[in-house]
Amino acid sequence: MQFPGGERAAQIVGFATSSGQAFLAVCIVSFIVVVSVSAFVAYLLDIHVTAFDPLKMNIMARLEPPSGEHWMGTDKIGRDMLARVVAGSWISLSVSFAVLAVASVVGTSVGLVAGYVGGWVDEVLMRVTDLFLAFPALILAAAIAASFGGGMISTTVALAAVFWPWYARLIRSRVLSLKEQEFVAASRCLGASHTRLIFTSLLPMVWPLVIVQATTDVGFVILAASGLSFLGLGAQPPTPEWGVMIFESLTHQPASWWLAVFPGGAIALVAIGFNLLGDSLRDHLDPSLGASEAGV
Repeated sequence: MQFPGGERAAQIVGFATSSGQAFLAVCIVSFIVVVSVSAFVAYLLDIHVTAFDPLKMNIMARLEPPSGEHWMGTDKIGRDMLARVVAGSWISLSVSFAVLAVASVVGTSVGLVAGYVGGWVDEVLMRVTDLFLAFPALILAAAIAASFGGGMISTTVALAAVFWPWYARLIRSRVLSLKEQEFVAASRCLGASHTRLIFTSLLPMVWPLVIVQATTDVGFVILAASGLSFLGLGAQPPTPEWGVMIFESLTHQPASWWLAVFPGGAIALVAIGFNLLGDSLRDHLDPSLGASEAGV
């Protein structure tokens, strides 16, 4: 008897057990996702995942080091750091996923059209792409976020504007090599329209590349979003966002080391987990990509 979703579950288990790196990546990312989803549900229901409210002040317990009661210590106004790190997980991940969703859709669309059509269309689209790539990424993102007045929506728009050109370049180069292959020529000879060729012949061949790139970029987007929050252009206090927490810790270093170590460690864990997952997915979905990078 075949259970619904059984085949997909078997594929996930097969991927997770395909290598030690894949197993470690799945464990880390699964833990991060479970914590983030739990924090988001708790936010919607106005309850708390941990024993403390991430926004509730307790001046009598300010700047306490990690202990049995406060596992990650407390901040300058007595808020529990564990509660704030957990609450901030869904904020950082949701911003990252929103940025990559927009960037990958826009970048893939531009790359598909530029690579397939070619000619002056390709030239115009690539010059626009080069215009965005000409500026340092964080400076451009900061300028865009500042022009929108700061905040999480501004951060999402700014980072999407920074990341989409990389997807456009990546997909264009892939499409340029794919459109000269025999299966595309065969489809064209059978009378397939340009739209059909793009969506049925080329897009299925490039989506693994997009998934791998987006998975690898999750950590980079969270780092960039935290950087904008650190500069005061992203999330605003008292939002328990990791970049904001690191910024607020500056005036209490190095004595209150836990204020920066734990949110910084959370950022590092997410970056490591999703980078490992991206590398494992690359080898699983398209082994030729890993072989080409290794020089095989």
